Amino acid sequence: MKQASWKTTINKDFSCKKPILIEGLPGIGNVGKLVVDYMVDILKAKKIGSFFSFDMPNSVFVTHDGSVQLPSIELYHVNRNGQDFLLLSGDAQPSAERPSYEFTSELLTLVSGFGCKQVIALGGIGLPEEPTDPQVYIAGNDKKLIKQFTKFGVNSEVFGVVGPIVGVSGLLLGLADIHKIKAVSLLGETFGHPMYIGLKESRIMLEVLDKKFKLKIDFSELDEEITLVEEELAKEGLGPDVAAKSSRLGKFIKKDTNYIG
Repeated sequence: MKQASWKTTINKDFSCKKPILIEGLPGIGNVGKLVVDYMVDILKAKKIGSFFSFDMPNSVFVTHDGSVQLPSIELYHVNRNGQDFLLLSGDAQPSAERPSYEFTSELLTLVSGFGCKQVIALGGIGLPEEPTDPQVYIAGNDKKLIKQFTKFGVNSEVFGVVGPIVGVSGLLLGLADIHKIKAVSLLGETFGHPMYIGLKESRIMLEVLDKKFKLKIDFSELDEEITLVEEELAKEGLGPDVAAKSSRLGKFIKKDTNYIG
């Protein structure tokens, strides 16, 4: 018998009603991951499950105390103003095309079982240099949902700007129709360097989600982090990839990662 590709573990006593899934796995600029990790932290979301597979990258992460951990993908839950949200974050994405399809299908099957009818996937658009006024674009499988986001400054003129949306963020849009789920991807312009961490870009994307869902997020800790990085840049005269070396980033990026997808 073939071993199941993904092992999904969900708390037995967990339940929710018609949640909205927000996905933020590592990618270009780690914009989506920063957004979701900050939401998990600032909204005090609770971990309700995890995903494991031998198709994850064949590596371990070295922590600050010298110990090691396998890469993981985790699912969190928070209720805000009576609306359930499932927040997906992780250290890496599946390492190849087929596992990525299998994971996305497993995820959609899981959340559809909770009555999920809306998915928000987060990602980045890699630019050759750091953007001074980054925009957030949107693509998706439902025109009405796309239009809802344009009220908050999101640009829907995405054709010709974005090529293929690679990884889980793209497959969520493509496979969601099977489960009759409306899905969009918010894509923030960011510097396409593998060591760059898009803090300012993630703040802009987080503002969109905050306004759309009336989350009342406290941005003070993120603003403090942005200020710290800018001061380091000015003091050292270094490139924008210094953001990836800031020791305080560990609070919102659970482990250092350079996965680009």
